[in-house]
Amino acid sequence: MKKILFIAICIATWASNAQITLKGVVKDSIGTPLEMANVIAINKATKKLESYGFTDAKGNYKLNLVQNTTYSIRVSYIGLKTAEVDVETNDINLFKDLVLEGDDSLDEVNITYKMPVTVKGDTIVYDADSFKSGTEKKLGDVLQKLPGVEVNDDGEIEVEGKTVKKVMVEGKDFFDGDSKLATKNIPANAVDKVQVLKNHSEVGQMSRVTDNEDNVVINIKLKEGKKNFWFGEVATGLGLGMEDSRYIVHPKLFYYSPKYSLNVITDANNIGEVPFTMRDYFKFTGGFRQFGDNNGTNFNVGSNDIAFLTLRNNRAKEIESKFGALNFSYSPKKTWDISGFAIYSGNKTDMEETTRREYSNAGVDINNLPPYDENNPSSIKYIDTEQTQDVTNQKSDLGLFKLSSSFKPNANNQFDYDIFAKVSQQQQLQTTLSSRTYLNADDEVVPIHQVSEQSPFSINQNLNYYYTLNDKNIFAFEAQHLWQNEDPFYNAELEKLSFYNLLSLTNVNPNPGDHNLFNVNQNKRIKTNKLDAKLDYYYVLNPKSNLNVTLGSTLSNQQFNSGVFEILDGNKNEITESNTVNDVDFSFDDLYMGLHYKFIAGIFTFNQGFTLHNYVSKNTQLGSVYENNFIKLLPDASVKINLKKSETLRLNYAMQTSFTDVNKLAEGYVFNNYNSLYSGNRTLDNSLYHNINLNYFSFNMFNYTNIFGSINYSKRIKEIKSNTEFIDVNQVRTSVNSAFPDESISARANFQKSFRKFKLRLGGNVSYGKSNSLITDRQTNETRNRLAKTFSQTYTSKFSTNFKEAPNFDVGYNVSINNSDIGGVENTFTTHSPYINFDAFFLKEFIFTSKYTYNSVLNNGETIDSYGFLRADLTYQKKDSKWEYKVGVTNLLNSTGLNQNSSNDIYVSNSSYVIQPRIAMFTVKYNL
Repeated sequence: MKKILFIAICIATWASNAQITLKGVVKDSIGTPLEMANVIAINKATKKLESYGFTDAKGNYKLNLVQNTTYSIRVSYIGLKTAEVDVETNDINLFKDLVLEGDDSLDEVNITYKMPVTVKGDTIVYDADSFKSGTEKKLGDVLQKLPGVEVNDDGEIEVEGKTVKKVMVEGKDFFDGDSKLATKNIPANAVDKVQVLKNHSEVGQMSRVTDNEDNVVINIKLKEGKKNFWFGEVATGLGLGMEDSRYIVHPKLFYYSPKYSLNVITDANNIGEVPFTMRDYFKFTGGFRQFGDNNGTNFNVGSNDIAFLTLRNNRAKEIESKFGALNFSYSPKKTWDISGFAIYSGNKTDMEETTRREYSNAGVDINNLPPYDENNPSSIKYIDTEQTQDVTNQKSDLGLFKLSSSFKPNANNQFDYDIFAKVSQQQQLQTTLSSRTYLNADDEVVPIHQVSEQSPFSINQNLNYYYTLNDKNIFAFEAQHLWQNEDPFYNAELEKLSFYNLLSLTNVNPNPGDHNLFNVNQNKRIKTNKLDAKLDYYYVLNPKSNLNVTLGSTLSNQQFNSGVFEILDGNKNEITESNTVNDVDFSFDDLYMGLHYKFIAGIFTFNQGFTLHNYVSKNTQLGSVYENNFIKLLPDASVKINLKKSETLRLNYAMQTSFTDVNKLAEGYVFNNYNSLYSGNRTLDNSLYHNINLNYFSFNMFNYTNIFGSINYSKRIKEIKSNTEFIDVNQVRTSVNSAFPDESISARANFQKSFRKFKLRLGGNVSYGKSNSLITDRQTNETRNRLAKTFSQTYTSKFSTNFKEAPNFDVGYNVSINNSDIGGVENTFTTHSPYINFDAFFLKEFIFTSKYTYNSVLNNGETIDSYGFLRADLTYQKKDSKWEYKVGVTNLLNSTGLNQNSSNDIYVSNSSYVIQPRIAMFTVKYNL
């Protein structure tokens, strides 16, 4: 790695020595410096654009030029005449000031040559071809090379440190703006320009009264040959030289016209390339948002989805995926747009995992406990570590459907309606060997078989109407309804039983001495109806201030039913004790009124106000009713300082209340897994949060330097925490409002600079948190508070090149440090991950790409695992041919597994996963 860094520095030094700089100041006719003027340098011999730039706030510009060359320097600015001057370079830097004369006839800048980057107001436009080297295949490959833009492994896009909210193509939402589907599927050769729209507002008349600074949207402009024509690709591939058959098939078709568009994406493979993971499904909201984000109330209806492991491409032993997606848009008239999508994802996954957990002695002194008596079922055997081996098979079929309509009859009216449905069928089979499931003093390990399955669905509807009465009065009505039905089923089966004390709570298998097969089952049903609605009125006092009055409500009703039964000798035995049955009806109502005042004073923008809430919650269970009614005033404030056009500092404060849903209120026992029960607490109160956030953004187009930094502090009072009781080797949890506040502070910083053909990025995330949980000692029946401290650090570095005629590479080094102090027991996991990506376009028809990452994992300074991943692809495509041939190899080093660590208030865990072996594929692709 040191040699690679040395070579990179040498290349950069060589390139720097071969060039000189032209600097100067651009002014208008009266001597006023011009900010964001376009400056380009055209090689007079080749007639090509070789350098470009923008002026800063003081009118300074800087161009990198080749020695001993003659250039035509052109400077342009909206409303002024373009200036042109010839410059001849030698071996020293040059200085030249330029003056632009007025020209009222010009409405916009006319540039003969394509500018790689242009800026107009809050829009940045990148010319994609100016940054392509010929090796790019998808949109994500293009975006990675743009100044100020980053794309992570999950396909999320960041611009100037802000996450892109959605992606559009030709002004039409691409699968509701999902960035992953866009970056992984849109062909790079179809992209003409990338428009970055900052301060974007979905509703035009609302843009002047709402804060849209964090709303960043990307719009892809297609090449002329791709409009009104079908384009895309059809690819198929087969495995090479392997006993197991491997395949991949993925046709992708796109059509765009001014009136309608159609996108079809399909994928079927068994090589571990998962186009749509379970995590994507859970976070895919279809554009719907939580109303409480703006009014100070945090009441999110929890999901009872079974505990599937979050699937990653490199965490599974075998993965078979099927994916199909259709997205359309249609404009019957200029004032009416209809759009929608349908997505199907089916995955079959096999996983093998080995995990070691350290329980910090579960809060008790195991050295002072009486010895374990194998003949006494109530005898306690505390274990401070646990080793598990899991073999898991997952099967899921997921579906998402959405239909949207937006009607804008004129500039003063907009009516939107959306309906979004999610359906799924999921099953997980898991066999576990645990060092904590023993039968006798010899610690004989017995297997646990677990089955989890469900078929949930939800329908979400959204209705919005925006009306502008006149320049002074604006109204906005928004309503959202959720109907959700969940039916998780759980089964645990053991050949031999040891945890009698846990089961004595439920009277399951009341005669444990016979060691019969333990087969316990649990049904649950959770039904949710939730309606959110609010009316906003904006009174515009003047161009720099406005008042906002909000009236709103949240009305929710949930029904929670669960029961436990066991199978004995093939017969179903219902467990009817009151502590194993749930029949809960829970309603939560929030009526609120808010008042906010926003005004601008110089470079400062202030927005402050409050929201007054009337909360009413009621849960009915166990033959009685528990109610909690109160009124709460929640203030919030923000101040934004516009230091420059692209440099801001913002401070936010908000007080927020947080409420649990029915899942933590149902007091009957439910199984979390084979050795853990949970019992809710119907008397839980709300939590109170104090949140402070400080953000700094700076993007300097003069020297292409992007700096982002943020600090977040949160203090949570009466936080809902777990109270854990260890019974034998098992856990029984409930929830309580902690008397001890939890606190967390985090900081994030990112520095990115583009210079000539190079791009450098340095970043870091640091977070420190203190949380409290309760542990009940069964020996003394004493409940103790346990303080858990976590300190996490992540540091990243990346150096990239973007040559047109030479190979390119990304080289970087990432370090993550996770330190935890749980009950006085400290652990520190450190992971070092250097990497290098290489791509080359050679012989005008071949492309070679490779990606290598090395990981070294340490625990308290000692290496516990190390592994590397290498992927390489060789592609051949004859010039002007639509056929493409590729040989690709994944996991070239044939690594067998990887490592992951985590911690919570009970234990610290470290896991290793078996992954797919080396896979070689031959793929043929036809480009439409």
